[in-house]
Amino acid sequence: MTKTSILLSRRLNRNNIMAISLGIVYLWFGLLKFYPHLSPAEDIAKDTISILFLETISSNWSLTLLAFWETCIGLLLIINYYQQLALFFALAHISLTFTPFFVFPELTFNDLPFSLTLLGQYIVKNIIIISVIISLLVRTYKSSQNQTITTNSTY
Repeated sequence: MTKTSILLSRRLNRNNIMAISLGIVYLWFGLLKFYPHLSPAEDIAKDTISILFLETISSNWSLTLLAFWETCIGLLLIINYYQQLALFFALAHISLTFTPFFVFPELTFNDLPFSLTLLGQYIVKNIIIISVIISLLVRTYKSSQNQTITTNSTY
């Protein structure tokens, strides 16, 4: 094996691939929101944020903040910088994506409680993203614990 392939194989383990993949999704979805009418989630995001913040933030400003939030999460995950912080922000974000089930059930369900609309299905798939985030958080926590043990044992 060449030195480059060894370094690449160390860098691209399954956890890093999950983090990079998740980062690409966040970056892509975040960048779309910077441009009006490109994101299919634009209207539901604006309406949900409006309700969550009691209509104190304008819809255009809220979408820009969401775009910035998602883009930052994506970049941090891709470059593996402050990954644990990015994962906590991602977990908070993805948890809030379930809000339309409670505030806009007419948009997420055809017939309560099992028949989902396309939007409802779009939201439910976020369970997979939550699983990836939790898996990565567990790994980063265990890694930080191992570093603490190693650091303490050197004294």
